[in-house]
Amino acid sequence: MNIIISGSMAYDRIMAFPEYFADHILPDKIHMLNVCFQVDGVTEHFGGTAGNIAYALRLMGTQAHVSATIGHDYHRYFKWLEENRIPAGGIKVIDEEFTAGAYITTDKADNQITGFNPGAMKHSSDLDFDALDSENTIVIASPGNLEDMINYPRACKERGIRCIFDPGQALPVLQAEDLIEAITDAFLLIVNDYEFDMIKNKTNKTREELLALPQATIITFGEHGSQLLVNGTETAIAAATPAQVVDPTGCGDAFRGALLFGLAKGLDLAESARLGSICASFAVEKHGTQVYSFTEEEFALREQTF
Repeated sequence: MNIIISGSMAYDRIMAFPEYFADHILPDKIHMLNVCFQVDGVTEHFGGTAGNIAYALRLMGTQAHVSATIGHDYHRYFKWLEENRIPAGGIKVIDEEFTAGAYITTDKADNQITGFNPGAMKHSSDLDFDALDSENTIVIASPGNLEDMINYPRACKERGIRCIFDPGQALPVLQAEDLIEAITDAFLLIVNDYEFDMIKNKTNKTREELLALPQATIITFGEHGSQLLVNGTETAIAAATPAQVVDPTGCGDAFRGALLFGLAKGLDLAESARLGSICASFAVEKHGTQVYSFTEEEFALREQTF
């Protein structure tokens, strides 16, 4: 099975402010805000939906074709991909842009101020659909370039390619008509419960009307597991238990990577989603999105107790 991951490549730069934002912001002066927070250093993590999903897939034991864009500062990311045996051939370098980046400052109370530069993500990855074997390809359209998120599901439908639509963080900028078109007849819609309600509100669809559009839907509920909904039938997927809960960031992408692995191995959606839950439980144990790891034996042991 040829797996195509459309999404973003990004650097996540995380800074810790050892005090409280509230102590440095005057409520009666927010109309002319001018503050500086001195942080205790910066940690950089490799991120982006495409990178995160490809990383999870590699841990599961298979590779995918990443269709994304990256900026002229790509060298560190490409080295990381090479070290982890993740092919970078489908990643398009945009020489005039920086790689997409999130700049996250967290204070003592876990409040966050984030700045995001889309950079290279503003450009299409220009995936060549005519070169794909439609019968043996599955595409996941994850948050990344907006045009790709709209056009790639359409191209999949035109060619009979199975497409997983994963709108995630892009929901605020996707229009209702584009959402409906992308979801209709998709092989799978995958969202968390908050995102599902956002789609309902944006499209003015009822729960039943929305669930009738794709062939199947997975709604995730964090520590409470997920639901697989197909033709009016609901299957509960439990959440696997992590050794410790440190940071949920990137767990959704870990879930998607293992889900794709299961589908590529010929498992059904419920079985694949269970693999996703197990993989996500490892991701929650670490800070960052491509930091966790596990051996085949460790995964099998957690699967036995799942």
